[in-house]
Amino acid sequence: MSELAGEPRPAVPRLRAELVVNAAAGLGEGPVWDADGGVLWWVDIVGETVHRTDPRTGEDEILPVGRMIGAVALRASGGLVAAVRDGFVAIDPDTGRVELIAPVEAEDETTRMNDGKVDPTGRFWAGTMAVDHRDAAGTLYRLDPDLRVTPVISGTSISNGLDWSLDGRTMYYIDTPTQRVDRFAFDHESGAISGRTPAFSIPAEAGSPDGMTVDEEGYLWVALWEGWGVGRYSPDGRLDRWVDVPAEQSSSCAFGGPDLDQLFITTAQEGFPPGGKPNQPLAGGLFVCRPGVRGRLPFRFGG
Repeated sequence: MSELAGEPRPAVPRLRAELVVNAAAGLGEGPVWDADGGVLWWVDIVGETVHRTDPRTGEDEILPVGRMIGAVALRASGGLVAAVRDGFVAIDPDTGRVELIAPVEAEDETTRMNDGKVDPTGRFWAGTMAVDHRDAAGTLYRLDPDLRVTPVISGTSISNGLDWSLDGRTMYYIDTPTQRVDRFAFDHESGAISGRTPAFSIPAEAGSPDGMTVDEEGYLWVALWEGWGVGRYSPDGRLDRWVDVPAEQSSSCAFGGPDLDQLFITTAQEGFPPGGKPNQPLAGGLFVCRPGVRGRLPFRFGG
């Protein structure tokens, strides 16, 4: 495990993220690139909305969902699938229709869905967490294309970053309070995971690991909540690159753009006083940088 993992002001190449949209999101999360439309989908969890942003023009459309929404993904059949407070829903962006397709902890109003992502075989993974952030109240779930829901990991606290290695044999996962990125062996056919082991840890003073994405070289980009940035790590935790973000609560990241060479970064202003913090006027905005490496197209649910 590298001693550099998570260093907040590292002696590695540093980039600076630039503003795309000053959205003032309460809790921006879950960016996913839609190559067909040339837009980025992302969510404001506490704002109960989905954003559709065109980075070429800065146009930002907002779709109300009517409940807390933790993550959104593309469907192979068109439209979106999302993880919301009471389960998984299908969203038709053209009509605004939101349809509950698989309830999860629907009767428990003390929990909500958080971050999620589609795996290489078209299954959608997302985890619940306590609204009051209490420990061990959540579960990581898997939604199969036949809409069957399977609880996979219980006793989680704040399910966050998910992604898969280039060969698809490893699933990376972040439960934020552990300060770790963990790895599992991933079975393509069944969707089962096994053999949980720590991949690397991030020191608390560097921020808390949140959303995550894997690039075309197999490195992990991890957003650091209260860390003012995003770090690029090798699978064993060597810090390779750093992106400075002018907001302390960097929440997630995803590659996009026509050449998949842009890194989009969501941020938040959770717990800020009314009017925000003077030193962070752009907190809650969507940011972007060109990190010098490309990403991958996101997997589609049911694809």
